[in-house]
Order: sequence, then structure tokens, then C-alpha cells
Amino acid sequence: MRLTDNTIFITGGGSGIGRGLAEALHKFGNKVIISGRRKDHLDAVIAVNRGMEAVELDVVEPQSIAEVAHKVTAEHPALNVLINNAGIMLTDNAAGAMDERTMTRQIETNLFGPIRVTAALIEHLKAQRASWIIYNSSALAFTPLAPFAVYSATKAALHSYAMSQRFMLRHTSVRVQEIAPPWVGTGLVGDAADPRVMPLDKFLADTISALGTDAEEVLVEEAKIYRNNVGPNEHAYVNQLNSYMVAALPGNTHA
Repeated sequence: MRLTDNTIFITGGGSGIGRGLAEALHKFGNKVIISGRRKDHLDAVIAVNRGMEAVELDVVEPQSIAEVAHKVTAEHPALNVLINNAGIMLTDNAAGAMDERTMTRQIETNLFGPIRVTAALIEHLKAQRASWIIYNSSALAFTPLAPFAVYSATKAALHSYAMSQRFMLRHTSVRVQEIAPPWVGTGLVGDAADPRVMPLDKFLADTISALGTDAEEVLVEEAKIYRNNVGPNEHAYVNQLNSYMVAALPGNTHA
């Protein structure tokens, strides 16, 4: 994507990778509007980023999406970049009974949410001279982590959706990019100080550099081993990764 002269709307921009992307792109001189469910988090971000704006949004609520889409396009007619970042990551047990709320919350947030937000803004984006839709999926879309089976599955589905949408928009002004982070030190899961974790600052620097290209998939070097594993022999690496990771996860009961 173009890194300057944009008006950018970011879901889940109150913390973690979303906040990091928002602040990095804000420093490039873009107009950035962040959204999220927690007003206190949003207020904290815009308080230290002069000129950034925020709006409350719950991506599991279609009415909330419709209202926010109308508001941001009315107030920011130059809006040309959507970054679908909002997501949740919960443990589950694919070897046993699945908790209904654990399952549905993740599907509604991680999959239905970005599809609905994009659908609400797509006609506006298509009317811009140059625009971008960016999905924040995960390296687990390609190499699932077993104690997060539903989360991994939602990200795999989002990757698939992004590929279809990219094809369907090929003759328009809209380009579709996908960021697939590895394990990044955001506190989303595990200890941010774990030596296996990619530091957030490094992830953001490498991601912004790759994002400013025509790459359809924005991959830091640490994510490529997961992306490149897909294929007829992928099971061996999936088993190897899970054997290594699962035993060390906090509160693990599924090893």
C-alpha cells in the first residue's frame, strides 16, 4: 500500500498490533481513525497521538458496524484504507466438548467481523482512486496451534476469504493485502518476554516496510516458516510445532 497521504480506519486499534500499526501510520502523516469496544483504551491512544481520532465499534454487532461505517465515511470522505485488525484468541479443546461461547465469540469476531466491516465500506472504497483493504490474519492460518483450534481455523478462513476478495476486486481500484503475524509480544497470549516471541517493535518496523510494497501477503521473516509449510507434507511440521509449543503454554491442560 501507499504509506502516506491516506485516510485509514483501523478496527481493534486500542491495543496490541492494532495500536502499533495506527501509531506507526500516524507518524507517516496519514489521517488515522481507530476503533474498538473499550473507550478507555481508545482514549488513551488518541491522548498521546495528536490528530488521531477514535470511534467505539463492536464488530460482532451488525448495527454498530452500519452506524460507524456511515459516520466515518460521512466525516472522512477521503477514507481509502481499511485495516481489519480486531480479533480475540481463546484456548479450546478440540479433543473434547467445545464450549459454545468460546467457539462463537471467536468466529463472530475474527471472521464475521472483518467480512461485515469490509462489506459496509466496500462501495465507498471502490469509489476512491486508490484504496486498500488489509486483513490481519495470523501465521496460525497456515500452521495451526492445537490448543487454539478455533482461533487458527478462523484465521485460515479469513485468509481464504481475502484471496477470493482479491480476485473479485482485480478490476477495481481496491487492492487487498494480508498481514500474517507470528507470535508477537502483545500480551494476547503467553508472556511477552518469552524468548520465542517476536518483539512488537521489530514486528511493526518489518511489517510497515513490507506493507509499503505491492505484496499481497505481508510476511515478516519470522512468519515465513509457517506460511511455507503448507502442502502435502505439512502434518509433520504441525505436529513438531505443537509438541514444542503446547508444553510451554501457561495453564496448559491439553498436552
